[in-house]
Amino acid sequence: MSEDLAAHAAQSDSDSHLLVFARVPALGRVKSRLAAGVGAPAALAVYHELLAITNTAVMATGVPATVWLADTAGPEPTTAETREWAAHHAKCQPEGDLGARMTTAFAAAFAAGAGRVAIIGTDCPGLRDTHLNEAFALLETNDLVLGPATDGGYYLLGLRQPQPELFLNKTWSTDSVLTDTLADATRLGLRAAFLPTLRDVDNADDLAVWRAASGS
Repeated sequence: MSEDLAAHAAQSDSDSHLLVFARVPALGRVKSRLAAGVGAPAALAVYHELLAITNTAVMATGVPATVWLADTAGPEPTTAETREWAAHHAKCQPEGDLGARMTTAFAAAFAAGAGRVAIIGTDCPGLRDTHLNEAFALLETNDLVLGPATDGGYYLLGLRQPQPELFLNKTWSTDSVLTDTLADATRLGLRAAFLPTLRDVDNADDLAVWRAASGS
C-alpha cells in the first residue's frame, strides 16, 4: 500500500470495524480437513498458530474488532473460550449456514455505527496488518473489497454498507465462492477492489507449502 493510502486509512479509521470468524480451539473440533492428513493434535497446534497470526494482524491495525466464535459451550462465550481474543469483544456465532452468519455479523456492525466493515477468518498464515489497512483504505472509494484465496474462496471481504445478497446461494468451502460472489457484485452494480491473493491452510498439502515457504 502506498504511503498516501496508508496515511488516509489511518486518518479515517474511526468508522472501521473488523469481524473475525473463529472457532474455539478444541481437540477434534478444528481444521477437520487438515486433521485428516496430520492428525487431530497436530491440527489443533496449527490452529493455535493461525489464531496467533490472525490476532497479531488485527491488533496491529488498531481497528476495533468483534470476534464471532463457533463451538462455544453456551449462548455467551466464556473467559476460557475467549482466551486468545482477550483484547476484543467476543460473541457467539448465530445459527445458520456461513452466509447467514456473516450477514448477521455485518448487520450488527453497521447497526452499531460502522461505516466500513471487513470480515476475515483464521486460516490464512500470510495475513498481515498491511492487508487489513489496505482493505479499509480501498473501502473509501469502492463498495466491495475482496482478498482472494488460492482455493477459489476469499480470506477477506469488506463492505461500506450491508449487501446480504452477496452471501446467498453459495456453496461454501468450494472453489466457486469467489467467482459467484463477483457475479453477484456485478449484478448489484458494486465497485470492487482486490487485495493480493493469499493461501489458506485447509489441508496437509497447504500446510506443507506454508512450512516450506517459512522454512519451518
